[in-house]
Amino acid sequence: MLSTLTVFSAKPITAITTIENPKTLILQQCKTSKDLNQIHAHLIKTRLIHNRAVTENLLESAAILLPNTMDYALSIFDDIGQPDSSAYNVMIRGLTYKQSPHEAIFLFKKMLETSVEPDEFTFPCVLKACSRLRALSEGEQVHAHILKCGFGSSEFVENTLIHMYANCGRVDVARRVFDGMSERGVVAWNSLFSGYMRSGCWEEVVKLFRRMQELDVGFDEVTMISVLTSCGRLADLELGEWINGYVEANGIKKSLALMTSLVDMYAKCGEVDTARRLFDQMDQRDVVAWSAMISGYCQANRCREALYLFNEMQKNNVDPNEVTMVSVLNACAVLGALETGKWVHFYIKKRNLKLTVTLGTALIDFYAKCGSVDSSIEIFSKMASKNVFTWTALIQGLASNGQGKRALELFYLMREKNIEPNDVTFIGALAACSHAGLVDEGRSLFVSMSKDFGIEPRIEHYGCMVDVLGRAGLIEEAYQFIKNMPVQPNAVVWRTLLASCKAHKNVKIGEESFRCITILEPAHSGDYILLSNIYASVGRCEDALKVRRQMREERIKKTPGCSLIELDGVVHEFFSEDDGHAHLKEIYGGVEDMMKQIKSAGYVPNPTDARLDAEEDDKEASVSHHSEKLAIAFGLIRTPPGTTIRISKNLRVCTDCHNATKIISKVYNREIVVRDRNRFHHFKDGLCSCNDYW
Repeated sequence: MLSTLTVFSAKPITAITTIENPKTLILQQCKTSKDLNQIHAHLIKTRLIHNRAVTENLLESAAILLPNTMDYALSIFDDIGQPDSSAYNVMIRGLTYKQSPHEAIFLFKKMLETSVEPDEFTFPCVLKACSRLRALSEGEQVHAHILKCGFGSSEFVENTLIHMYANCGRVDVARRVFDGMSERGVVAWNSLFSGYMRSGCWEEVVKLFRRMQELDVGFDEVTMISVLTSCGRLADLELGEWINGYVEANGIKKSLALMTSLVDMYAKCGEVDTARRLFDQMDQRDVVAWSAMISGYCQANRCREALYLFNEMQKNNVDPNEVTMVSVLNACAVLGALETGKWVHFYIKKRNLKLTVTLGTALIDFYAKCGSVDSSIEIFSKMASKNVFTWTALIQGLASNGQGKRALELFYLMREKNIEPNDVTFIGALAACSHAGLVDEGRSLFVSMSKDFGIEPRIEHYGCMVDVLGRAGLIEEAYQFIKNMPVQPNAVVWRTLLASCKAHKNVKIGEESFRCITILEPAHSGDYILLSNIYASVGRCEDALKVRRQMREERIKKTPGCSLIELDGVVHEFFSEDDGHAHLKEIYGGVEDMMKQIKSAGYVPNPTDARLDAEEDDKEASVSHHSEKLAIAFGLIRTPPGTTIRISKNLRVCTDCHNATKIISKVYNREIVVRDRNRFHHFKDGLCSCNDYW
């Protein structure tokens, strides 16, 4: 045998057909594409190129080990007179891993056409190419060749078959392969876990893990991450904590991926503070870890904390990914934080990031929930591809912003484009009918759901129909609709009818609705307030006070009105009769001035929206200090003339605040957008987009 030094001596070498450790020789010397060219030239010159072992190792360097040398590898391969299975394996593997899986499958077909027998190392590479392309048909053909060639019992091949079928969406076939294995290592279990997760079969992951434990099969970090992810989706805190305990008890090193999975699991199970403690313990955090924690805050409706953490993420110079941006946009949508959400949109444009369907849909939803539905429409029109969730987001956005007819036009356009609506789409379409007062259209859509699309109405759809009828003043019909529902009405359905009774002063059905609600949810303060207001609106103040006294006796606390306004990227929070704000004196001075201005323009306080137990002189002050009035006054003080004021409120806007805001918009020449619990109100020039119908 000749040494490496001998082969690369300056003297001509002739007729050498064997060398010692050809793989070591090539790997040690071939570090760059320049090295590859030099070694190849030397091998041709010394005729070592005819040594198959040397050539195949040169081929491996070009096809697998070095970047951007696949074309060179193909030229070496083409120069081999009759490549054997080893040469084909190297090329198929290289093409698969270097993002050319189509060519890998093509080369496998060529291998068969030239009667070169594949071996057990060929099939895993080809199956991985099929998996990457999700080429199920080709994968099934490869499976047939595997059985024909007698490699069906190779654990290496079976593992790759499970992965291929799972990745192609046929987890049922993957399970059959798995069940047919004589021996299963942790790789096979993990591949099946991955398939179930990809198909959203979270329960199957947990069942399979329980089976794994019963068989006393050792599991690794990949297993634990799969199970933790499933625990998060299923809110299975008990099993998730068992995994965490197992890690602690066995002294397993908590890698970045494992810690991130634990953070995500605890957050999704509602243990957000535990998730944050783990997050703070992490030595290093990548964008996935930050995104998991931000998403956890959003899911727990702790959106302000989500934005604080996002700001901290930026200070740590961690670039957000799509998951981060979607979570931040959701938080901004909940808070009405338009400026922060606009920054995310600007970031997407600045970085030339692809506007994916998921990201585009999140932007549409964000702008719509901040009252900027024109921006939602603009994004929708620019999106290259849209799915049913994209269409639904805009339909719902238009409906809640008082553009019911436009929402329905979009719904019908969606059908023309052969986009099948889902159950959530119909909720948006029915809401559009409700807000626009289109009763007949609502009835027609409700019937069409099951008749034309095979979608069985859920309780939410029945609730929408009650709202359609109730808002239109058809209180008796709405009541009969509830009584004839094939499913048991919940408190939300009755509460919807109660709100309609308040709007249309129907005491009798209002009392019945309240009775039904209190059987289902006896401690909801808003229901008592609605019934009290119904009595007050028809002059039955003693009955109204009686309801309020009942609340106190049963220790049912009223949900305090809370309004948010974003100024210069900071979200300010106000409560009714707030006495704890940092700018209290300035705000109440602004409220006093604002009330004087609108009174001179014709505003008359509505005492039915004041505290009924207040003295007569205090009632006007009570309605003056509702949370949205405080937020509007602060907006008027802190923003230049002509600036749109945007408010988010946790409760339905009361009649007094609605009337006052109309006049404020005219007196101060401001557009004021208020998002309450049910819809958007766009106030401009003394009018509201809801046409006083909410």
